[in-house]
Amino acid sequence: MRPPCEIVVQKVLPAIRSELARIMIEEGLPQQQVANRLGLSKAAISQYVSSKRGKEVSFPSDIEENINELALNLIGNMAPNDAVSNLCAVCKGIQMSGWLCKEH
Repeated sequence: MRPPCEIVVQKVLPAIRSELARIMIEEGLPQQQVANRLGLSKAAISQYVSSKRGKEVSFPSDIEENINELALNLIGNMAPNDAVSNLCAVCKGIQMSGWLCKEH
């Protein structure tokens, strides 16, 4: 038995973090600032950027748009509480899209 929350922890969150890091770095933020805004270490960001963590996962286009919007909001100094709420909304969107069921 493999509960959906296990898939979220093992695949979804790393994939979202990887995409957030990639977008924020493409927008010109240094890795340390990306790490600070995501609450992660600089080493973790380096691993996300080099695809050692958060390997490519294909989410529906509307979810990709939500991740992109979250990244841009994080660049704009979104409040930490709002960032967590938005990240949770992205995860809920993934669950509602049926993506988790396909991976399960």
